Amino acid sequence: MEPDSLEHLSTRQKRKRRQEILLRNYTKQRQRNLLARPGIHDFVLVLDHLKASFNVPKIFRSAEAFGAREIHLVNIGPFDPAPAKGAFRKVPARFHDDLAAAFNGLLEQGYTLFALTPERHSQALPAATLPKRSAFILGHEEHGFSFDLNDWPQMQTLHIPQVGEVESLNVSIAASIVMYEYLCQHS
Repeated sequence: MEPDSLEHLSTRQKRKRRQEILLRNYTKQRQRNLLARPGIHDFVLVLDHLKASFNVPKIFRSAEAFGAREIHLVNIGPFDPAPAKGAFRKVPARFHDDLAAAFNGLLEQGYTLFALTPERHSQALPAATLPKRSAFILGHEEHGFSFDLNDWPQMQTLHIPQVGEVESLNVSIAASIVMYEYLCQHS
C-alpha cells in the first residue's frame, strides 16, 4: 500500500501507515549509510539529542557540502532522510546512546571537542583557533545539551557572535556557520 492509496483509512491509521513507511525508508537509508566515505576534512559533528525530524537531515546536507569527516548522533531516533537530498548516504553516521561513548572515542582519536553554546562568556568562534581534528557538539533545539558542561572539563565552549536580540540561531544554521569557519581556517 503506497501513501496515495490511504484515502479510505482513518486519520490515526494514515498516521501509523506514514510512520511505517518513514521507518522503512530510514532503515533502508541507514543501511546505505554504511557505505559512506569520510569527507575530505578532519572535523566531525556531534548532534546531542536533536529533534530527529527537523534539523538532522539539514545538517547532513550541509556536512556533505562542507566535507565533514562524519556525524555522531547521540540518542537520536529515526528521521526522514529526504531533506538531506542524498547526503545521508554520503556522510558517515555514527550512532550512540549517550555522549560518553562519542566523547571518549573522539578523544582517543585525538579530537578537540567544542560545545556550541549561545552564552557569550564562552570564546567567540571567529577568535578561536580550531585544530585540524575538531569535533563540534550541538545540543537540542529547545533544551540545549543533555549533559552538564561542568562534567566535561576537556570540552571547550564556543559561541557565534550575534548583534540582534534573538537568543540563539537555529541549530542547522549554527552547524553551517561553524563548518564554514573551520574551512576558512583550514583551506
